[in-house]
Amino acid sequence: MSCGEPHETDCSEVLDHLYEFLDHEMPDGDCAKFEVHIDECSPCLEKYGLEQAVKKLVKRCCGHDDVPADLRSKVMGRIELIRSGQTVPEQDVVAEAKAAEAAAQQD
Repeated sequence: MSCGEPHETDCSEVLDHLYEFLDHEMPDGDCAKFEVHIDECSPCLEKYGLEQAVKKLVKRCCGHDDVPADLRSKVMGRIELIRSGQTVPEQDVVAEAKAAEAAAQQD
């Protein structure tokens, strides 16, 4: 995505790393670049605001539930695979999600 305006940091880069920015998981220098971009780019500001609102809603609605350790480790493993550029078969993700959901319902 691009808003069509020239920016020092491209819209696609900002949107690709938006959750890292929201979660304060990126270097300070990158955060500063993203803040400048979001301040000057209304489409990215809108997307940022939407994602920030969703994150707050999820925290409010689900923030009190304990996450099973095995589910957390599977999710973190998938994130690491994706970040390293490896592909994750969709059917494996769906099957594991259904298994985790079934296990959670039994508890």
